[in-house]
Order: sequence, then structure tokens, then C-alpha cells
Amino acid sequence: MKEEILKGLQKSLRDYDSEGCIAWAKKANQEGVDPLHAIDALTEIIQEVGDGFSRGELFLPDLIAAGATMAGAMAELTAALKQKGLERKSLGKVVIGTVFGDIHSIGKDMVSTLMTASGFTVHDLGIDVKAEKFIEAVKEDRPDVLAMSALLTTTAKEQKVVIEALKKEGLRNQVKVIVGGGAIDQPFASGIGADGYASTAPEAVTLVKSLIG
Repeated sequence: MKEEILKGLQKSLRDYDSEGCIAWAKKANQEGVDPLHAIDALTEIIQEVGDGFSRGELFLPDLIAAGATMAGAMAELTAALKQKGLERKSLGKVVIGTVFGDIHSIGKDMVSTLMTASGFTVHDLGIDVKAEKFIEAVKEDRPDVLAMSALLTTTAKEQKVVIEALKKEGLRNQVKVIVGGGAIDQPFASGIGADGYASTAPEAVTLVKSLIG
């Protein structure tokens, strides 16, 4: 039964079947499958999708669909983890958000989903996040990494505002900062003093692992 459930979870994720994936997650909980094993099974597939995207075999809609499918199942499995008093071993803590003035969330959501799937604890601040909110989260959460997204050239400068605010608060040396989004490239990231830049969600996961590994 356990193997059937795990395979069902994986197949539904491969098929981008959100309802099916949630149903298998609920069945896993009902049948007493270890939520950690179920999460590991999903993680294996989401990483396959990320790798396929990196190789150019899959495309952005695939990445978005897989992320959305996994998110629903993860909500069920994470709730079961909490009920059982279990905790997934974390590779590190990441605070993520789209900067002030920017309401685009697809790229950020994909990074958040892949980070979570890869074993990081993620605090997603959402979109249109002011510098003060990023600073507050860094103070409270003490993350290993702060990740900021900006899709627009008009909002890209907000990433620098946050980095300067970190310096002013004496926090810059306590957290690695990575940036990404349609308006960002490596020269820009280097120019504002970020620790790294990623152009895709899978790249962001690899980058974070290299920064805190």
C-alpha cells in the first residue's frame, strides 16, 4: 500500500495533476505513511522537473505547473508532520520576497517551491515587499539567505535599497543575499553588492546550496 501511494504521488506530480496529487497526499496521511517519505518522493520528481528545465527539455509552463501541483500536496503533508510532532531536517533558512512596487509572483513562487522541496525552510514574504519588512524578517528569522525578485527595471533598484538597509542595520554580514527576476542580470547583481544571481528557480537552489554548504 505504501509503495502504491508513493508511486501515485509521483505520477500525479509528473502529470501536473493537482487534484490527484492532493488526493494521494491525503491518502498517505490516512494510511499512516510517514510524511517525510511522501515529501521525499515528491522532491525526487520536482528535482527531475527542475533538471529537465535546466537542460532545455522542459519549459516555464512545466515548471509552473509542477510547482503548483506540489504546493497543494505539500500543504497536506506538512500539516501531517506538525500533527505528528515531526520535523523535516532543514538545509538552511531562506527569506524570500518580490520587492516593493512589484506585484509579480510566478518566479518567486517557483523558487520558494523548489527551495522547500529541496529541504530549505522558506519564509515567503509575498509581493510588493518594502525594505523595512525584509529587514524585520532578517532580524526575526535569522535566515542564512535573503532572496529578492524584481521583474521590472523600475523596481530592480529596490534590491539595492534593501541591501543598503541591511548595511545600515549592521545585518549585511549576517546573511547571504541573492537576487533574480526578469530585470536582473549578473552585472547588476554584482553592482548592488549581492552575493549571487540566479536566472531560473533551479539555478537559485544550486546557488543557495553553494553559498551555505
